[in-house]
Amino acid sequence: MEASELDESMKVLDSCLALINWRLKPSTKRRLQLDILALSTRMRPVVMVDYGGKMPELQHHLSSLLQLTQKDSPFFEHLRLMVIQDMIYLIHVTELAQHVRSSFNSEKPQLLFVDLEHEPPKMITQIEKSQLAMQFISIQKLFLTSFCPEGITNPAPSQEAKCMDNNANSTAHCFNAHSTEYIDLSNCMDNTDVTVPTLNGWLLGYPVVYLFGKERIADAIYNLSTKYLHIFQVSICRNSTLKKGTQAEELLSFSVPYDLSMRGSDEQWAEAFLAHMRAKWERCANAWKSLKMEVTECHPQAIVL
Repeated sequence: MEASELDESMKVLDSCLALINWRLKPSTKRRLQLDILALSTRMRPVVMVDYGGKMPELQHHLSSLLQLTQKDSPFFEHLRLMVIQDMIYLIHVTELAQHVRSSFNSEKPQLLFVDLEHEPPKMITQIEKSQLAMQFISIQKLFLTSFCPEGITNPAPSQEAKCMDNNANSTAHCFNAHSTEYIDLSNCMDNTDVTVPTLNGWLLGYPVVYLFGKERIADAIYNLSTKYLHIFQVSICRNSTLKKGTQAEELLSFSVPYDLSMRGSDEQWAEAFLAHMRAKWERCANAWKSLKMEVTECHPQAIVL
C-alpha cells in the first residue's frame, strides 16, 4: 500500500464526515483518522471508540460513516462496528480473526495476566489454577466461534480450540464478514466474573492485561493506584505525499506495575511484543515511516478501571 493511497482514502473519509455532518474537534478527527489507518493497514485488530458523543448517536454516526466510505473506496471494506454492552469498537474483521486464532497458537507468546485482587499485584504463572483466567479463556473461545466465517485464510487453530465449544455455540453467532451490520457480542461476558478492562486489554492487543473479578474492582483500583507503573507507548509516523514532516503519533499504550517490569523494554515479553509490532509495520512499510516503543515511569496516582 502506497502513501498516495492512504492520502486518497483520507480524502474520502473527510468527504464522508462532511456528508453526515459529523463535526469533530481537530484532535478528535486526527485520532479517528489514525485509528482507521491503523485498522486498514492491519497494524491493530481493534480500537475502542471514544470520539465524543453517546450511544446510540455515536453508533449511528460511525455506522453511517462506514457505509458511505465503503461505497466510495475498497480501502474501508474490511472495517466493521462491534458492540459489547455500552462499549463500541471499530474492528478489521480479518485481522481480528487472526488475533483471536493466534491466542490459541502454542507457538505464539502467550498473554500475561497481572492479578490485581491481591497486594502486591503479581503475574499469574499457572493459568489453569485461576478460575478467573479460565473463564477468560472461555470468552476467547466464544470469539473464536464468532470469528470463523468461510474465507478467512489464516492458519487453523489447534484441534481443541476449533469452533466446537458447546457453551460458546449457545451464546455466540457466526457473522457474515461482508455484512455491513454491526456485530453485537454484548453477552460475551455473561455467566463469568471477567471485567471489561481484562477483555479490552486482550482485544486491543496488549501483551499484559489486568485480571480481577467484578466483586473486587475496588481492591484492584487501590492496588494499582498505590503502585509505580511503567507506561509502554508505541508510536507511529505515517508516510504522506501531502504533508511533509509528519510527526509520530501514539498508536497504543498500556501500563504494567514497575515491580513486574523492572527491565522495561528489555523484558522478554516486551521484546516479543515489539518484534510482533515491527513485523506488522514491515508488511506495510510504505504506509508508515517509523515505529518505536518508549517506556516511561508513572508515579502512583488515582486509576480508573
